Amino acid sequence: MALRLLHTSDWHLGRSFHEASLLEDQAWVLDRLVEALRDTRPDALVVAGDLYDRAVPPHEAVTLLDSFLNRAAELRVPVVAIAGNHDSPERLSFGSRLLEPSGIHLRGALDRVGEPVVLPGKGSIWALPFVDPEVVRGLTGDETLRGHAAATARALESARAAAAEATRRGEPSVLVAHAFVQGALETPDSERPVSVGTAGTVPAAAFAGFDYVALGHLHAPQEPAPGLRYSGSLLKYSFAEADQVKAAYLVEVAHGSARAEAVPLGQRRDVARLRGRMSDLLGRPDLERHRGDLLEVTLEDEAYVFDAMHRLRQRFPHVLSVVRPELTAGGAGTFSARVAGAGGDDLMLFRAFVEAVAGAPPDEAQVACFSSALDAVATKERAS
Repeated sequence: MALRLLHTSDWHLGRSFHEASLLEDQAWVLDRLVEALRDTRPDALVVAGDLYDRAVPPHEAVTLLDSFLNRAAELRVPVVAIAGNHDSPERLSFGSRLLEPSGIHLRGALDRVGEPVVLPGKGSIWALPFVDPEVVRGLTGDETLRGHAAATARALESARAAAAEATRRGEPSVLVAHAFVQGALETPDSERPVSVGTAGTVPAAAFAGFDYVALGHLHAPQEPAPGLRYSGSLLKYSFAEADQVKAAYLVEVAHGSARAEAVPLGQRRDVARLRGRMSDLLGRPDLERHRGDLLEVTLEDEAYVFDAMHRLRQRFPHVLSVVRPELTAGGAGTFSARVAGAGGDDLMLFRAFVEAVAGAPPDEAQVACFSSALDAVATKERAS
């Protein structure tokens, strides 16, 4: 007996990227996901949390999810989706029991963790939405529970017991969860921290007892332990993710084993980082392939570059961020380092500033003009 799943997570519908809307990009990639469902014909699609980017999503994001779920139902591919830390459990669960006859299983709250989605002749899928320790304390009445690890272990007790029964029958058992597993690699600027320090992490051993654990929360695809996999986010949602390859994962789960294969979905607009001098960035023919990408550009010009964003967008319309390392004109160190010893000498500060901005020290006329302005200010202060 084997269970074939298509595993994805962290859609973040409604998310903006440096104030640029990604709704069209998300609609595009969800179209590709529907094509993947049609081509691979899995027994189920699992979505491991963060379907929305925030608890109260914009109506366009709700419409996008509604459209996708309708198409999945038309293909008769069951969907098991859980709430992540970005989702509202109550909103995601709205109407869930009415949708289940159509094969759409939305699990937002923790009160149904022990109740699997059974796929007859294939196996069972248990759903563990994002675990809030305070919610678990309220459900269990155990005020001693602290931290995500203890709360996750408690929340999984009934599911683990049921999975053990399935194992004795030789049936594949799958858990869908949204958590930060200890030892997994976090992508900077991608995931919202779930707690301070390590209190929000969960040991891999907490998920023992399942043949495959489909994880969400971390945006980098990875396997922190055998049988535990993060599919990664649907799209690149930070420049730190620029080099990651995004995909869904087709997983064949059998009793005691799971084999995964990446199903790349592509990106309507890629995310990339460029760096160099302004003249090179505007002139290099090989950079034309980035014309449609969402870009972060690091300028390496030593002198200040006037109107950099506008000039770059003439060639690359979707430059979202321009990074300027501290200027090092003349190789004399950073501007802050060069003025650190100025000791309040206004003329020395002026000379250092002009050199940093223009790439050359001020000429005599500029020094004279600035000195004259200083004298005028000093005269006015004495008069007052």
